[in-house]
Amino acid sequence: MGSETLRIITADELAEHKKPSDLWISIQGKVYDVTHWVKDHPGGEIPLLNLAGQDATDAFIAYHPASAWAHLDRFYVGQFADYRVSPVSKDFRRLNAEFSKLGLFEKKGHGVFLSLIFVLLLFSASVAGVLATDSPLVHLLSAALLGFVWIQSGWVGHDSGHYNVMLTPRLNRFAQILTGNCLTGISIGWWIRNHTAHHVACNSLDYDPDLQHLPMFCISDKFFASLTSWYYNRKMAFDAAARFFVSIQHWTFYPVMCFARANLFAQSYILLLSDKKVPGRWQEIVGVMIYWTWYPLLVSCLPNWGERIMFVLVSFSVTGLQHVQFTLNHFSGSVYVGPPTGNDWFEKQTAGTVDIVCPPWMDWFHGGLQFQVEHHLFPRLPRCHLRKISPIVKELCKKHGLQYLSAPFIEANRRTIGVLRNAALQARDLSRPVPKNLVWEAVNTHG
Repeated sequence: MGSETLRIITADELAEHKKPSDLWISIQGKVYDVTHWVKDHPGGEIPLLNLAGQDATDAFIAYHPASAWAHLDRFYVGQFADYRVSPVSKDFRRLNAEFSKLGLFEKKGHGVFLSLIFVLLLFSASVAGVLATDSPLVHLLSAALLGFVWIQSGWVGHDSGHYNVMLTPRLNRFAQILTGNCLTGISIGWWIRNHTAHHVACNSLDYDPDLQHLPMFCISDKFFASLTSWYYNRKMAFDAAARFFVSIQHWTFYPVMCFARANLFAQSYILLLSDKKVPGRWQEIVGVMIYWTWYPLLVSCLPNWGERIMFVLVSFSVTGLQHVQFTLNHFSGSVYVGPPTGNDWFEKQTAGTVDIVCPPWMDWFHGGLQFQVEHHLFPRLPRCHLRKISPIVKELCKKHGLQYLSAPFIEANRRTIGVLRNAALQARDLSRPVPKNLVWEAVNTHG
């Protein structure tokens, strides 16, 4: 690194380099210019853009294996004069190092293998139920089984985006395309892009895409200011239509979740057809085409249109369980406006996530994401270890006076509906002006 090691960079100078055309980050007291590497970053450009011009050590440690450190030297520009490590960050980094020494990041167990076998059995039973019988009841049961196929495939796809669930990266990619594109019709590339942005900017109203559901839903009256989504690069208008839908969102929440897959289809295909960089784009497109071949073909094997419509409705509705699960983990957590900040990364992750309390035999139902706090802090950790580290994380939060949110499944639903209802009642406040809408006024004339 030569004489460049003598260059000292202050926080103010670092903060000046936060544009796509001029992007610096600091990791463990060193400053790196990653401007020309953003497009090649395996996690996409969004994490680097969101953490540009600041210290990103904790996020880097959480999302990268030890081998990633070797790639940083080529981007080095100087030492960070204002580098500080908070007590909670010290403990987080110590825990991460301990888990690494114990080999927990590499010990994946047989959970994914068993999940894939389970998915295969469910899928086979669903297809057999359609092809081998004439019973409408069996056909509806087959639709429900297919919904559970999509849910369990989603958990495997989720894990494969965080770490290699298979023996090699190539097999891991195969598992991603199979469980994501081929079985569920959803682009795994879209999911990785979206989910990475969510993790880095957990519960930021304007940076986390998992909270940006206007005009149908909003969880905070801060959305009433028509925030700009930095993920979608557009204004989230709180207009008359949004006010109407938000005002009844605690009633429409579960019905809409039954068909939330349609939005995932749309977002997937918008990305695949865009000019954004999508690794393995043609693999993804072929995988999606496979889905749209076998699913309509299976539905067409049913004897009449009535059963075909019911099959689609039931399979989609069962999958709605998973969409509800996604919201339970964050809708009732703390939210904020603005970009994520590296110096309170641990605190933001714990404040914005909610664990779902359940017995071990129910872990399959939640796909490991019932330990949402643990997953957000250690996203590369295989799900089979999350239950065992939960007491350690809980104790660390207690030590530093941080909230550790958890609730049983039913209570988590109640809290989520409570958040939606609170925002709905605030949306009904007509003193907050928006463009007039005759439907809105007719519905709310008498309160």
